[in-house]
Amino acid sequence: MRPARLLDPDQVDTPSLFSPARVGSFLLPNRIVMAPMTRSRASGHCMPSVLASAYYAQRASAGLIISEAAHVSAAGAGHPNTPGMHRADQAASWRRVTDAVHARGGRILVQLWHAGRVSHPLNQPGGALPVAPSPIAPEGTVFTPRGRLPYVAPRELETQEVVAIVEQFAHAASFALAAGFDGVDIHAANGYLLDQFLRDGSNQRGDRYGGEPRNRIRLLREVVEAVCQVWGSDRVGVRLSPLHPGNSMKDSDPWTTFGYAASVLDALGVAYLHVVEPGPGHPMASVEGLGILRVLRHLYRGCLIVDGGRDRASAESAMRAAYADLVAFATPFIANPDLVERLECDHPLAVPDPATYYEGGSRGYTDYPPFGRSCAAS
Repeated sequence: MRPARLLDPDQVDTPSLFSPARVGSFLLPNRIVMAPMTRSRASGHCMPSVLASAYYAQRASAGLIISEAAHVSAAGAGHPNTPGMHRADQAASWRRVTDAVHARGGRILVQLWHAGRVSHPLNQPGGALPVAPSPIAPEGTVFTPRGRLPYVAPRELETQEVVAIVEQFAHAASFALAAGFDGVDIHAANGYLLDQFLRDGSNQRGDRYGGEPRNRIRLLREVVEAVCQVWGSDRVGVRLSPLHPGNSMKDSDPWTTFGYAASVLDALGVAYLHVVEPGPGHPMASVEGLGILRVLRHLYRGCLIVDGGRDRASAESAMRAAYADLVAFATPFIANPDLVERLECDHPLAVPDPATYYEGGSRGYTDYPPFGRSCAAS
């Protein structure tokens, strides 16, 4: 792995993917972020496997790694074989991962999540119903130990139970500190619990956590405040997906909802806002997607990370247009542990095998080789 650049990001006039950046308290050698990706290789005790240390260390040349999501409580799990961050033994297992990344000169944040209704009784302690802001089931099926099964209607959280969710995120943030992470990414996107509270298609509550946008964002604000009490705001980021329709998510006025969220996060001073775009080919990817980025860019004055299936050209285009400060890459990192060098040197990218995304073991996880040639040799 090449050494980190020592350039001062404040002296960079026209940033590229390969120029340094300041993000909160982080000094990054490049602007390429490894996006969080569930890989379903945790043990039965929700601990990252030994292979995870190698997997993340192989990708330590990324400016910033955001780990796969770790659930903040046993009830927060959405899928089998995903890691947790709510017990001391889980934190100890994660410590192997952070030590391995730091030994390679990398920086890694843990993504904390609660899946909410995107789960199933077979994935819950004691076979309980998943929880959500309102008893509305998403469409489709979910992974379970018995294969894919239809979603069930979740149980609506009582008001005091919502308050307990905040405590779970704070507790998990403390374990993340003990595990040696460099910071925390709060998962409020992709149709999971915090996103379910944000959008009115899934939140039809009548208490202080439902109704108008300032109430629907309340849980996210309280979670961010609690995590920042543990870490400091300069080491906490938030992931949002204003237009992402996955997991049956929708909102009647995403510009108002997420514009308000961006204003609140700006006031809280979080290190970055991590925005999931609709992605290439989606009908909202051009006009609406660009519009929401403009809204967020205007209302949130910190570092903006975009994440939406971009390649090198479209990533640098977003930075030139000032819609992004950093760009997150997801599936390209699966088959290209040396993605930073491949992009910089215009080496061809390997294509990952989707059949191995969640199957477990080293195949399709730690066995993708680097390209094998430096820029100087090409």
